[in-house]
Amino acid sequence: MADLAVVILTHNESIHLARAIRHIKDVANEIFVVDSFSTDDTVEIAKAHGATVLQNRFVNYAKQFQWALQNAPITSNWIMRLDADEIIEPDLANEIASKLPSLPSDVTGINLRRKLVFMNRTINYGGRGILVLLRIWRRGLAEIEDRWMDEHMIVREGRTVTFVGGFSDHNLNNLTFFTDKHNKYATREAVDALNQRLHFMPTPESMSVEKSSLQAAAKRYVKEQVYNKIPFQISTLAYFLYRYFARVGFLDGREGLIYHVLQGFWYRFLVGAKITELQVATSHLTRPEDIKAELQRITGLDLETAPPSNPGIVISG
Repeated sequence: MADLAVVILTHNESIHLARAIRHIKDVANEIFVVDSFSTDDTVEIAKAHGATVLQNRFVNYAKQFQWALQNAPITSNWIMRLDADEIIEPDLANEIASKLPSLPSDVTGINLRRKLVFMNRTINYGGRGILVLLRIWRRGLAEIEDRWMDEHMIVREGRTVTFVGGFSDHNLNNLTFFTDKHNKYATREAVDALNQRLHFMPTPESMSVEKSSLQAAAKRYVKEQVYNKIPFQISTLAYFLYRYFARVGFLDGREGLIYHVLQGFWYRFLVGAKITELQVATSHLTRPEDIKAELQRITGLDLETAPPSNPGIVISG
């Protein structure tokens, strides 16, 4: 086993959790499941597979993961962020086990190359083939961006390297789940984008290339500095056409068409529409605290910037 702790956030992930743990348990010497009070048997599955379980009220992914880093009894020198619907494939597991102990001390982060499986088909085109993400880091030398959406891990010092083994995002839920999840994502992203304009909450620095992967930093720059400044009625259609034709997304077949339309057009259009809706709803307000209060009322999101109050930690293993 590698000197590695894996942290997985869950809420009703019984369909995925056993698979995620099964693919990493022979590599990591610690597995922590941080659950936001699931109503299915997620917690029982985690316990049955030897994970240590903590529970905390969920506000957003960034706050929950930072809470996990601060409260989980991690002793390993390396930490991995893993989503419940992600799979560490055998070649990557072997790469982690063989390379992690011999990395030089100036390497503080490891990028993984994640592929997407949608409706049981790997999406290879449309600019969605491989996403390079910082997912492993030395304990105490990285943190998660405090954002409502599109949060990334960033390292405070040192350099990063990239492992090439198989790593996939393969969600097993249906399209109703997909559209419901992305509807909620759209609200969070609209709040995040509006905050960059109105500054009713602290605005995190955009990550630098040195702190995260080059690909993630480039995508963030284009989105914030170019895409978000174009009227969404134009940008969403242009983005879909770019993905589907210029980046040959049509080569992903029927499943790819469904994915690129839903994620590359419908979702982006929905985000833009929600930004417009929230702008109109708060246009009569000037004080940041009033804007935040109104957005909190409309969206139902807890927009307080302080860490969530802890209703009680449950630790088991």
